[in-house]
Amino acid sequence: MSEIRAPLAQAAADYFRGLQDRICAAFEAFEPAERFQGRSWSRPSGHRLEGGGQSRLMRGQVFEKVGVNVSHVWGVFSEQARAQIPGAAQSGGKFLACGISLVAHMANPYVPTVHMNLRYLHTSRGWFGGGSDLTPTFPFEEDTAEFHAALRRACGTYRPDAYEEFKAWCDRYFYLPHRHEPRGVGGIFFDELSGPDPQADFAFVRQVGEAFLGVYPALVARRKDTPYDEAAREMLLYKRGRYVEFNLVYDRGTRFGFQTDADPEAYLMSLPPLVRW
Repeated sequence: MSEIRAPLAQAAADYFRGLQDRICAAFEAFEPAERFQGRSWSRPSGHRLEGGGQSRLMRGQVFEKVGVNVSHVWGVFSEQARAQIPGAAQSGGKFLACGISLVAHMANPYVPTVHMNLRYLHTSRGWFGGGSDLTPTFPFEEDTAEFHAALRRACGTYRPDAYEEFKAWCDRYFYLPHRHEPRGVGGIFFDELSGPDPQADFAFVRQVGEAFLGVYPALVARRKDTPYDEAAREMLLYKRGRYVEFNLVYDRGTRFGFQTDADPEAYLMSLPPLVRW
């Protein structure tokens, strides 16, 4: 299995690490003094999970809390996880995974919270997954349209109907059934992406990463200096409660982190620093 998975997995891991560098640099440009603090993690020798990752976290004046993490791990799934991961039973539980994940919680209530995740997973077969979505406390039609337009262009490089499919998937996925409400204004979401040409799948994933890097800093620049009062800030903290509920109950990335026994600080970095219900 290693001969089949290694070339694409290494290329994906290299891209994710480079994207992490560029996103962190773009976000740091908004902060007068604060910078990302990096922390590398790995599991001890003999653990069923090998490899590791690097978590980067910044707390600043514009980005109240933002984490941008990469990981490249391999090993064996637990018996419980094998039944839930496609191809894991056929691989004897062996897997390889790499990816980048970020969540930005902003100090100004008028700057939208954002999430982006791109990943490659190989069991008895390989596939890509990921997406990006926007969660504003106070939605602006201009921001929503610009964010979706960037993702639409990325999807257009893959196939004509990809945006409509992945947008609808996002709307279904980022929905809180116990609240009967969407998490935000959506974006795109895809998983188990394994077309006839894996290089085309990888090229699309790179397009999504570039689309995010192109559009979100522009939204931050547009809204970061918008005046706000305490009532707006209270609404932001209340909205974050919905974010926490989704990520702890429904989020696949969080569940995957628990299943692989990865670094808990990495897969729980999406939780905001302050929240209210």
